[in-house]
Amino acid sequence: MSSVVDYLGPLSAGIGNTLLITFGAFGIGAAIGIPIALARSARWRPLRMLGVAYVELLRGIPPIAWLFIAFYGLAQLGIRVESMPAAVGGLGAISGAYMAEIYRAGLRAVPHGQFEAGRAVGLTESGLYRHVIVPQAIVTVFPPAMTYVIGLLKDSAIASVIGAQEITALALGEQQQSFAGLPIFLAAGIIYMAIGLPLGGISRWVDVRLTRRLADA
Repeated sequence: MSSVVDYLGPLSAGIGNTLLITFGAFGIGAAIGIPIALARSARWRPLRMLGVAYVELLRGIPPIAWLFIAFYGLAQLGIRVESMPAAVGGLGAISGAYMAEIYRAGLRAVPHGQFEAGRAVGLTESGLYRHVIVPQAIVTVFPPAMTYVIGLLKDSAIASVIGAQEITALALGEQQQSFAGLPIFLAAGIIYMAIGLPLGGISRWVDVRLTRRLADA
């Protein structure tokens, strides 16, 4: 009878795709989140409502449904997207909604007096954000952003439903061949933990460094 150790090797072949989905989607979301966060905070109501609509729509529908839309739905419109790009793009679009809210919370956490002080000394808006606001907001943004990355690592498993060959997809394939569900999925869980725990440790270390750096500034 096969043990958990027997499946660690075969399932580890999916680590690369799992990391690609996780960090690719996060990178897209981190970029998309900036304009969406700015739109959410805009004074012009139509732009603000557009930002709200994006956030609510992307967060309100289950991620698996978005992956089905990206993979199967677009194919019906004649747009063929392979499983990996569909997974990265679909989860990336969703990440943009979550990152927008994380950015917005970070900016709102900066005391309003910092804005007034920066303008009082003659800083331009770009200079104000670059030298005063963003360095302070990063300290607030970083912990929830890293928490979201770790959550995204686990959510990457749903990419298996559209055929992306990541850890869970390989585990399902092994289970269908051997019917040894328990050791297979225990092995998959061990691999996810082996990736997630170091990420959590690194994020805590960086968070401490950022907090100290801001305090010493």
